[in-house]
Amino acid sequence: MNAHEVLELVKEGKFSVEEAEGFFRRQPFEEMDFAKLDMHRKLRSGFPEVIYCAGKAQEHLLKIFDRLYQEDGEVFGTRASEEQYRMIREHFPETEYDPVSYIIKIEKKDKKREGCIAVCTAGTADIAVAEEAAQTAEYFGSNVDRIYDVGVAGIHRLFSKIDRIQKANCVIAVAGMEGALASVIGGMVDKPVIAVPTSVGYGASFSGVAALLTMINSCANGIAVVNIDNGYGAGYIATQINRMGGHGYE
Repeated sequence: MNAHEVLELVKEGKFSVEEAEGFFRRQPFEEMDFAKLDMHRKLRSGFPEVIYCAGKAQEHLLKIFDRLYQEDGEVFGTRASEEQYRMIREHFPETEYDPVSYIIKIEKKDKKREGCIAVCTAGTADIAVAEEAAQTAEYFGSNVDRIYDVGVAGIHRLFSKIDRIQKANCVIAVAGMEGALASVIGGMVDKPVIAVPTSVGYGASFSGVAALLTMINSCANGIAVVNIDNGYGAGYIATQINRMGGHGYE
């Protein structure tokens, strides 16, 4: 529950002034011994806390998941394993899991989405990272246009989709190998491009370092780069840009 919802409940007589006062006096994080949940993050930044699932003990993950669900009625977790999903689903049957992006979530069905973010990949091997970006942006309230397998090895594929890409408020370019896709798109659009290097590639790609360096050294303007395989970070930043870009996309 956020501050606006609390004030609406007071207005409707469903929440007493004392209950509202207790809500606003609550410390900005919740102590759970093993974790400190940032319950005021959405108030400060407009985005709720998200769970990074990898490496978490099952007991800890379940308790965090439960508490965040109680707070907002929805939860979003990244890098979750199928074992973690099965454990969570035993307690929350409505939980969804995507084995491609490793995202686990309970999402409100009536959520409104706005604007548009184009998520592009160089190849199909980059889709796992792209889906992490796309589903993050959708969860945070953005419309997403997925444009996959348009890498520079067959650049005519990219040109055939350029009208769709140019309509977006922001573009996410996901690529491994040499990572040239971001530079090409950056020279063809008038919107920000978020480049995501992936760990896809042969030995000299150095698990994504080659693509990272290409993207950082791009001669095209308007390109920002996130860390290797960081689809979540790209989806988050793209949503911030999309929110600023207006709501007129259909």
